[in-house]
Amino acid sequence: MIENSEAFAAPLRLRLDGEALVANWRTLSKLSGSGATGAAVKADGYGVGASEVSRRLWEAGCRDFFVAHWSEAVALSKVIPAQNIAVLNGIQLQDIPAIRALDAVPVLNTPLQIEHWKTSGGGRCHVMLDSGINRLGIGPGQISSDLFNGLDIDMLCSHLASADEDVPQNDAQLRLFTDMSTGIACRRRSFANSAGIVLGKDFHFDLTRPGLSLYGGIARAELAGNIRQVVFPSARVLQIREHEAGAPIGYNATYRTTGSKRIATLAIGYADGYFRAFSAIGYVEIGGEKHPVLGRVSMDLVTVDITHVQDVAEGDWIDIGFELHEASYATGTSQYELLTGIGSRADRVWS
Repeated sequence: MIENSEAFAAPLRLRLDGEALVANWRTLSKLSGSGATGAAVKADGYGVGASEVSRRLWEAGCRDFFVAHWSEAVALSKVIPAQNIAVLNGIQLQDIPAIRALDAVPVLNTPLQIEHWKTSGGGRCHVMLDSGINRLGIGPGQISSDLFNGLDIDMLCSHLASADEDVPQNDAQLRLFTDMSTGIACRRRSFANSAGIVLGKDFHFDLTRPGLSLYGGIARAELAGNIRQVVFPSARVLQIREHEAGAPIGYNATYRTTGSKRIATLAIGYADGYFRAFSAIGYVEIGGEKHPVLGRVSMDLVTVDITHVQDVAEGDWIDIGFELHEASYATGTSQYELLTGIGSRADRVWS
């Protein structure tokens, strides 16, 4: 009996450019000025693979890593020291013994979490202050004179809501975070995400926390040309057929051939994160030229026009157009969703 899926030829793979990943972190680190630069590696490194991402960034000099859930911290602690991992979504009382055994750093988000941490013995922690995103964190009205007494706060954090836009909210959040954090004993403060880094030195504080732009996303227009693509999907050709004019292609016949067409069916679909939004919009690259997706993207398959390409055969690999900023603009899907939506069926191949 075969029990290992690696015995089978993979139909879909991601080429992941490790040099580009590290180069992006170094670019963001340089833009962060005198502050240190961490890395958001939650959601399995934004779909790229948190362990491999973190190993490479650790070797490059990154020392602060952020995940959302404790299960993510457990997995990551096999690659980097747990004490360098922060868990953003806070704590539950019943989890505290396991948290202490792991030794990753909790980010405390509510007065109740702070109380649980204190009464269970305290220790190093981070605290999230809500400066206006109104999601997680201690709000201005929740701060009292004794709330933080007895806490060993390594870092006070907050999070920008609209750093990708030039809106008054950015400066309003900066002022509020500065005001809220003044007088609270801590070693460090952290505020800026990828887009926030570009807003200037006032937003940098002691540590920046980029995520999207590590993986090739253009968080703000100023980063275009400085951030390199990291994720390059490719899929196997499962079938090639010739079709005469008028042939319906794919679900609901949203496309019919306008003449004789040579069409390749590829092993990628919305179950792999190549969403239906790419229908009739996406493209593949062959020999440096773009060839369009025809009809609707289905769960496991996509059809593309290779009429003018003769040197493609069944079983060949074809590169999928997946430059994040361009794909986001074309499909109306956020760069974050495009990355984190990448499915587990794809082999991750680092270069």
